[in-house]
Amino acid sequence: MGTLMKVERRLLAVAPWLLAISSAVRTWVLVTGFGNESIDLYVYWSLAPHVLDGDLYAVTSPHSPPDFPLPFTYPPFGALVFLPMTWLFWGAAQWSFRVLSVLCLYWMVRVTLRLVAGDAWSKLWNQRAILWTAVLLWMMPVFHTFEFGQINLVLAALVLAAMVARDSRVAGAGLGLTAGVKLVPAISGLYFLATRRWAAAAWSVVAFAVSVGLGFLVDFGQAKRYWFELLFDPSRVGPLATAHNQSLRGALSRTLGYDVGMTWPWLIAAVVSVVLCCYALRSAVRAGDALIGVVAVQFLGLLLSPISWDHHWVWVAPLLIWLVHARLVPWAKTTLLALWVPVMFLDVIAFQLDRQTTIWTISRPGWLSLVGWAYPALALLTLVVAGLAVKTAKPRSVPRSPDLALAS
Repeated sequence: MGTLMKVERRLLAVAPWLLAISSAVRTWVLVTGFGNESIDLYVYWSLAPHVLDGDLYAVTSPHSPPDFPLPFTYPPFGALVFLPMTWLFWGAAQWSFRVLSVLCLYWMVRVTLRLVAGDAWSKLWNQRAILWTAVLLWMMPVFHTFEFGQINLVLAALVLAAMVARDSRVAGAGLGLTAGVKLVPAISGLYFLATRRWAAAAWSVVAFAVSVGLGFLVDFGQAKRYWFELLFDPSRVGPLATAHNQSLRGALSRTLGYDVGMTWPWLIAAVVSVVLCCYALRSAVRAGDALIGVVAVQFLGLLLSPISWDHHWVWVAPLLIWLVHARLVPWAKTTLLALWVPVMFLDVIAFQLDRQTTIWTISRPGWLSLVGWAYPALALLTLVVAGLAVKTAKPRSVPRSPDLALAS
């Protein structure tokens, strides 16, 4: 333990330099490789103005891959949110969004550390926030978010900010509007219910309804088409069984050789996921551990969503911080870190992509379909271990509540 503390002190002393070097190297990798295209960001930038033209869901990105035309897949409100970005020329929009994503990553790290530290917050934790940001730039879901120009870090930062906000109106409105951009964050309302923040839950419903209403107000026809037709067609989002999809449905489909849809294999897996999430969430609430409660709910959303691309799993970042700094029994730290770290920092997804016939091929050889369970299997295990760990964690001098975490 003493050796680890010495190493940490030396790293913290040069943390700003490490962040600068990490950012520079990652930027070089982006601009010299596939990431320079930012193909998903280009979808937002090029197609968002069509929300005002009435053909938002009838066009595709001009920079789509040859085997998959990329449409706009979010609600009309999402396009409205992206409109200001389209006022910039492409290069400015691309780099501004990258800088924003780095800031959101730092924000997530800082809030996560606040939740872990509680009243023990000091200058040391500020240094840790810089160091963790430098490290997490190398986590694959984070890097792939930059590579594709995805909005995962922005949405995760907004959701985390909402879920730990003290004011119920801010918490609910933040979550509801974020869910209006992309639906999966709506699962976060479960955390409000578990912690009996009824006002925040109500405000989230109101804010979400407002976002939906704005979409209908701008163009009733295209809003109706999204909510009553396209919403139920996940194939429009992308190939369900490609290695990029790390949801339960994707993993099950690769294993069984066909799209399982919402049939009994998926239903059984979904029930198991809900039970394990409720167990971890209940344990977290009882222990006053807001962070793992938030992470448990986000994992449930990623597991149940028809498509959870590997870059959507940026929520593993707060988990890693929790495992390193929270007062947990050693077996829980060791087990989860030993499993998650290689999966997160080695490109397991690229390994699978290189061995799949096409992105549309569902069936995989047995060993390859097993590798394809990496994210969802570890998420399920995490819910079990985290639920047990918070029960046996050393008591803190004060509860780890969201209010306390942002009080200073």
